[in-house]
This record gives sequence, structure tokens and C-alpha cells, in this order.
Amino acid sequence: IEKTHLLILDDFGLQPLNADTRMAVLQILEDRYQRKATLISSQIPVAQWHDYIGDPTLADAILDRLLTNSQKIELKGKSLRHQK
Repeated sequence: IEKTHLLILDDFGLQPLNADTRMAVLQILEDRYQRKATLISSQIPVAQWHDYIGDPTLADAILDRLLTNSQKIELKGKSLRHQK
């Protein structure tokens, strides 16, 4: 995962993170920090990610690596999946 030029985490936040998953996410982001690109899509607003991650200390560490030097694009409107 560390060597992949672009890592895409799609639908971030669909399931609660357990302790092992939180640590794995932190380690992956730490390995990639300021070296490779990571794209995350989520239906959860970024302002709620801290609560979603759960553990306050790990949430701080994960969000620090994600949000430092990041670009955020918020989409609004109806899903295009509903169009025929």
C-alpha cells in the first residue's frame, strides 16, 4: 500500500472502526504521509470524522495526517445514481 501512487478509500465511514482498524488506518496514512496521494470519499462530513473514528487520540493522529496539506471537495445535490 505504501508504494501505490494513489490510494482510494471509497465510502469511508460505512462501518464503525474497531481498535485494530483504527491502528491500521493510522499506520497506512503514516507510511504515505507527504510521500504518496490518498483520496477519501465519504458521505460523512469531515467535521464528524473525529467522532466516527472513535478514539480521541487516534482520531487526532489520523486527521492530522489526512487534513494537513489536503484539498477538500464537497459535492451537493442529488445522487446521479438515481437518474435514468
